Amino acid sequence: MFVAPDPGLLRLRTSARAVVGVAAAVALAELCGLSLTASITGGLAALLALFTVTDATVRRQAVTTALLPAAGFPVLALATALHAVTPLRDAAFVLVVFCGVYARRWGARGHALGIFAFMNFFITQFLHALPGQLPELYAAVGLALVASATVRFLLWPIERRTPPPAAPAPLPGRGLARPTTRQAFQATLACAVALSIGQVLSEDRWYWAVGTTWWIFVNTASRGETLVRGFRRVLGTVVGVAAGVLIAIPLDGAPAATAVLVAACVFAIFYTAPVSYSWMMLAVTLMAGLLYGLLGVLDPALLVLRLAETAVGAVCAALAVVLVLPVTTHATNDAWIQRALHCVHAATAEATARLAGSPTADPAPHAAELEALLARVRMALAPLVHPLSPFRGRKARAGQVVALLDDCAREVRGLVAVAADPDAGHDARLAAACWRVEDAVRALTAGERALDGPAAARDTEAHTGAAGPALAHLHGLERALAELATPLGSAPRAPYVVSA
Repeated sequence: MFVAPDPGLLRLRTSARAVVGVAAAVALAELCGLSLTASITGGLAALLALFTVTDATVRRQAVTTALLPAAGFPVLALATALHAVTPLRDAAFVLVVFCGVYARRWGARGHALGIFAFMNFFITQFLHALPGQLPELYAAVGLALVASATVRFLLWPIERRTPPPAAPAPLPGRGLARPTTRQAFQATLACAVALSIGQVLSEDRWYWAVGTTWWIFVNTASRGETLVRGFRRVLGTVVGVAAGVLIAIPLDGAPAATAVLVAACVFAIFYTAPVSYSWMMLAVTLMAGLLYGLLGVLDPALLVLRLAETAVGAVCAALAVVLVLPVTTHATNDAWIQRALHCVHAATAEATARLAGSPTADPAPHAAELEALLARVRMALAPLVHPLSPFRGRKARAGQVVALLDDCAREVRGLVAVAADPDAGHDARLAAACWRVEDAVRALTAGERALDGPAAARDTEAHTGAAGPALAHLHGLERALAELATPLGSAPRAPYVVSA
């Protein structure tokens, strides 16, 4: 986590901005004289708004942020109204789970609105909010969204200077062939079982099992991804509970110190989320312990219960993805890899056209999309390259695919940088190399071997003249694509040895 790259210090700046946004939301609620419950609700709403809204453009982010109350307010009313009617409350919670996961089929906006709706139901259980508190909860959430949006879009508009890559659209499909539809049924059944078992463990804190199950399904698309995410969540929670025993319990809810540490946890959540789910869960667990201390209900038994509920949620999620409409890891991996390869070709074609003098060609968006797709490919392949994976052949194959796709991304970044230079030249060799890249991608996505006939000639071809740097990147891209043919063309379960 500490050595992970942070180009342009984007993670650092986003994390610092999140602290400012959440602090502003809480401060505003306190200045308006709202209760501690409402202030915590506002702080969590601001955190969610800053964390979950990930649309590709600032304009779309603003629209999604404005729509959050439409998803959150009705759920808040439903959750508080049914607080004392256990059967109806439980049925409503499960329905919210299904709708929240099903909404992911509409991309980043549906994803954000679904999470916000679920978490508003969850927060009312966490804080034991009652119907009489609904007006101030509405006020706190509204103030939080205004405060976080002001910080995000006016005071610290990071995305206007460094637009983040758009989150890849969900994998396509129709009916039960669509991964998000299958996941909606999986998550709903898993959360229903987790809710039932969680209530056996605790009539007051059962919701942690449901929350664990829900969040394990967030940003996963296959059986393997979900299993690995569940393992990492349990690991982060175990360490977080230990941190709570050492930090939160001795602190005993001291307001000033708790506020500082909660701010540190918010920073850690945003800073670690892109690179380590376990570290993020450590921060989330510690923050929950600190908030319990602030509410005056923290003790070691509560933290142990938190760990037990987390284990229940993880087991329920694992059983659901294995037994209910499973989405295989191999099929998901193949879909994301093919999308990444098509993006490699698109970026290459645009860069070559730019070098040829086209004023409209722009490879930069495709290069940014490729980075986002490769992040998704790494997540999809994570179950296979996990240290505990028993499948050595599949682990070696997946590791080589990741390494070669990283090589492709590096060559594409270099090519885009060269294309941005107005003095970069163009000759017939660039067009020929681009065509060979297109042929290689077409062969790989069709399940054939990449074309490698002219490899010897390309290796000896001099990278001279104004087009030399671009040609070098194209040749590097060709070599990486040719080498990808071996791991992508082999059977998933066949023995596999990485060549030296």
